[in-house]
Amino acid sequence: MDVSKIGHHISRKFNEELEDIRNKVMIMGGLVENQIDEAATALMNSDLELAEKVIQQDSLVNQLEMQIDKECTQIMALRQPAAFDLRLLLSVIKTINDLERAGDEAIKIAEMAIHLNGMDHKHKGEDYYEIQHLVSMVKEMLHGALDAFARMNVDQVVAITGQDQKVDREYSSSIRQLISRMMEDPRNVGRALDVLWMARALERIGDHACNICEHVIYMVRGEDVRHISHEELERKIQG
Repeated sequence: MDVSKIGHHISRKFNEELEDIRNKVMIMGGLVENQIDEAATALMNSDLELAEKVIQQDSLVNQLEMQIDKECTQIMALRQPAAFDLRLLLSVIKTINDLERAGDEAIKIAEMAIHLNGMDHKHKGEDYYEIQHLVSMVKEMLHGALDAFARMNVDQVVAITGQDQKVDREYSSSIRQLISRMMEDPRNVGRALDVLWMARALERIGDHACNICEHVIYMVRGEDVRHISHEELERKIQG
């Protein structure tokens, strides 16, 4: 972890407060990563108990988000941070919002696993092969974004955001294939809509991972890179 920007305050307590907040972000990120992994596993294995566990974890994620947000607000009010410290706190507030929303997408997948489990005609997990690669891709993206946050390393960002383009292409390709199948046979409609719903949730998780990468760049460099192309982002990072 690059701590060159942390730990140089006169107040040792301030240093500890900032590091504690960063550690809590990583704990929250780990919970969300686990939600995504277990939601996908619950779907593929028709595991109702595991899906319920994912949904129950939502309260822990929400509590952490509120706790971290409150601590950031208190520090800004009491310490009146500037420069990097202020950017760190603002980036944390935005990052935990994206993590909470990524967790919500995982819950959608878990709820779908429960829905499918309760159907008279149950599908096996392997029937949803279209989204298995998407699951792997977005899990890798979110893990990379959290690692970049922990290390304060903007060099990792280009590879992660580049992966998002692949996710978008695969998502679009899945939509086209599923629409074709629905048109060919109305009996495919139900299953196709289920797959589309889950694929959309996964695509959104990838978007949240990219957002976290943008927050990392703002935190480290003070540059707002929202709403620019991947090519522009790459030029900025490589400088």
